[in-house]
Amino acid sequence: MPGLLRGVARTAVVAGTATAVSNRVSRRQAGRWAAQEQQQYQDQYAYDEGPAYDEGPAEAPVDPMSNRLAQLKELGELKAAGVLSELEFEQQKARILGS
Repeated sequence: MPGLLRGVARTAVVAGTATAVSNRVSRRQAGRWAAQEQQQYQDQYAYDEGPAYDEGPAEAPVDPMSNRLAQLKELGELKAAGVLSELEFEQQKARILGS
């Protein structure tokens, strides 16, 4: 009986080890395939810099006042978040309003 238990235990250890190794190899291979697919996707859909000729303006011109308002709003948010000091805020505000 001890020989039978030893054989069963050895079989269980071998089967468990084989399963663990097999799972690790499968995960590693799946990772490699995913990386290859990602690279192929990036190569296929790489950023196109567009045509070499000038097509004219792509967007409607932006109103300078709305651009300034957006910059001032962003400055106010940075000051409120504590990123800018009062002095830095005033300097940047003067720069935006002066331009």
